[in-house]
Amino acid sequence: MNRFVLDASVALAWFLDDPVPGLAVQARKSLLRGSRATVPSLWTLDMANGLAIALRSGSLSASFVDRAVFDLEVVLASAIDYDADEITLRQLLSVANLFRLTAYAAAYLETARRKALPLATLDRKL
Repeated sequence: MNRFVLDASVALAWFLDDPVPGLAVQARKSLLRGSRATVPSLWTLDMANGLAIALRSGSLSASFVDRAVFDLEVVLASAIDYDADEITLRQLLSVANLFRLTAYAAAYLETARRKALPLATLDRKL
C-alpha cells in the first residue's frame, strides 16, 4: 500500500488489540516505510474517543495512552494527511443509507471513493 485511507479501527488496533490484526500490522509497516495515509477530519475525534474509552474501562493505563498519543503524533506528522475536502451532510446521509453504515463509517468510505484510494479498515461493514 503506497497511499490509502486509514480507518481509526486500524490505528486503534495498534494499541488495543493483542494480537494486532494482520491488516493493522501491514498498514503500520507501510506508513513506517514511507507510505502516506489520508484520513477524514473526524479521524482525530475517532482516535481520541477510542483511547478515552479504553482508559476509562481500564483496558489501557494512563501512561500507555500518553505513549500511544506520542506515537500517533509522530505518525501524524510524518505519514498522515487530513482530507481537506468537505463532505456534505447530504452526501454522508446518502452514503450511510445506501450502504447501511454509520455516518462516521460513511465518511471513511466517501473519502476513499473521492480519492480513489483503498480503505484500510477492520470494520466488516466497510
